[in-house]
Amino acid sequence: MAAITTPAELKILNPVEELTLTDRQQFRVNAIMAGVQRALDKKVAPSATELVVRAPANIADFVTALDRWQTAPLVTVDTSYSVFQAVAAPQVLITQVVVFYKVTVATAPIPVERITFREGTNATTTRAFFDLEQLDGYLIPSGYFSEPIVYDPQQIMNIVVKARIATGLASNVILGGFIIEPKGANIS
Repeated sequence: MAAITTPAELKILNPVEELTLTDRQQFRVNAIMAGVQRALDKKVAPSATELVVRAPANIADFVTALDRWQTAPLVTVDTSYSVFQAVAAPQVLITQVVVFYKVTVATAPIPVERITFREGTNATTTRAFFDLEQLDGYLIPSGYFSEPIVYDPQQIMNIVVKARIATGLASNVILGGFIIEPKGANIS
């Protein structure tokens, strides 16, 4: 019998209640390391000591209407809605790298069934997608991505959720992530 091997890129959602605190910390560290390495590869700064890692500020970083994670009202089942409110697909600033490592659906019952990370205005490239319905069976509807999702400077982030319940209301789909940028732009 042949040995089972792990794919080079494993794209699964790990429910938070199935993880230890150490696991969760490691997912964050992996996301930071991936983002910093990508920022160095893209010459955002000459060295890691000249970079800052911080949480996103939705209005400043993604040009959203509100400084929180909220979709547009979910009016039609099986329709995709941006996680960036009224902004369909924000562009990463030229001096930043954006990395996402987890998702939380803070609307009950969970009205969305899938989150898809795509690139480009027309979503020509799909980076990953994750089943959010599996979180419905947990007290904490949150999960960590097996691999961080990294967006380069000037890439267009087209991140959407697919509605499974037409609530007519916005859904709070919160992405855990980091902005990696040179010191001084927002933090000294």
